[in-house]
Amino acid sequence: MTKLAPHILIIVQNLPVPLDRRVWLECQALIARGYRVSVICPKGPGDPARQHIDGVDIYKYRPAPEARGLLGFVWEFAYSWVRTAWLTLAARRRARFDIIQACNPPDTYWLLALLWRPFGVRFVFDHHDLNPELFISRFGQPNGVLKNLEYRGLVWLERRTFRAADRIISTNESYKAIAVRRGDRRPGHVTVVRSGPDTEQMRPIYPQHPHPEGTINLAYVGIMGPQDDVDQILLVMDELVHKRGRTDIRVKLLGFGDCLEDLKSQSTKLDLDAHVTFTGRVDRVVLAEHFSAADIGLSPDLNTPLNNVSTMNKTMEYMAYGLPSVSFDLTETRVSGDDCVQYVPSGDIAAFADAVESLADDPGRRAEIGRRARERVASVLDWRPQAEAYVAVFDQLSGYSQSGPAVPAVDQVRDADAEGRRYVPLGDDIEFGRYLRERRAP
Repeated sequence: MTKLAPHILIIVQNLPVPLDRRVWLECQALIARGYRVSVICPKGPGDPARQHIDGVDIYKYRPAPEARGLLGFVWEFAYSWVRTAWLTLAARRRARFDIIQACNPPDTYWLLALLWRPFGVRFVFDHHDLNPELFISRFGQPNGVLKNLEYRGLVWLERRTFRAADRIISTNESYKAIAVRRGDRRPGHVTVVRSGPDTEQMRPIYPQHPHPEGTINLAYVGIMGPQDDVDQILLVMDELVHKRGRTDIRVKLLGFGDCLEDLKSQSTKLDLDAHVTFTGRVDRVVLAEHFSAADIGLSPDLNTPLNNVSTMNKTMEYMAYGLPSVSFDLTETRVSGDDCVQYVPSGDIAAFADAVESLADDPGRRAEIGRRARERVASVLDWRPQAEAYVAVFDQLSGYSQSGPAVPAVDQVRDADAEGRRYVPLGDDIEFGRYLRERRAP
């Protein structure tokens, strides 16, 4: 009798899958190696309760209402934990799982993993965020009895998660150092798996809807929460449009989050609605269109205890589409972007506007940086070697040995994507350079 491949159950609370691009790449890497994979996550708008996509079984629950205040967050975490625990029973009824991978935030699923441990289930912690640093970034150093209790509670939950995990996956070396130091874990039990894009899939297309000639088009993608500082983009746009008269500059803000409606109101108050477009939630198909047509990417994250040591996925996604970008100066953003990003002092709106204007007025420089960005992300930051490191964690834990790459090799370079949109020929230096300057089809 053929032995079944190990079954991995992945738990995500902060984003639906496959919208969470890191988790979806992880799922596909496990499937490619031969594992069986299930996911538990909240529903996105219009999502069904059950989905089977590309070999992955997805169990979804209705998300809790938007949390406000301490009691609101406690209710959200408790509600999500109970719904997730119930769905682990549904997944178990369908097929026994061997390993649980929990992605934070929040740091609450260690207890669920311990409840399943007597049944032989191992626990992998995929360390996406630093919740104690997130607390300080949003509320400052804890003062008073209540804030100190909240902060210490987050540190305690994080420590419990580190201690409960059989293995830890960290998104960068800064996070690994914290897992070793605060979690008191051996370095050999912590594996760095960066969130690089699959550059065979994420690459420039000729946009079907290029922007009008004579305009400069900026782009942002990401969650729009209080710690994401998207309001800084609106302040930069106010500086450019109203104080410097750059009415030729537009920005598209791709994504959603708790602050989306507040940001729309701020845009209206600043009289920027003619220059700012909010797209809401976007999938990879829409993202490719927007990034392939844009001229400059934006990273507005301020230098906070969380942001400074966090890897910004958007930086590498801009690079995958040959976009130069502007960012406030952060340690881990420099690790990702190197010389393919223009760095300015944190919170300096005028300097950020200067960097955008400098790129806007120099298409040759945009093309030069965009070419370097694409080369760096493909040669240094690509998901493929990261996928091998990721899957190796499960191979070691399960003892499963299956030959074959975690990301199958592409037999031949395709001329178009699944939607029939033509790829920009990256190997044609002359045409690629022309595209990077003009961001449109010939």
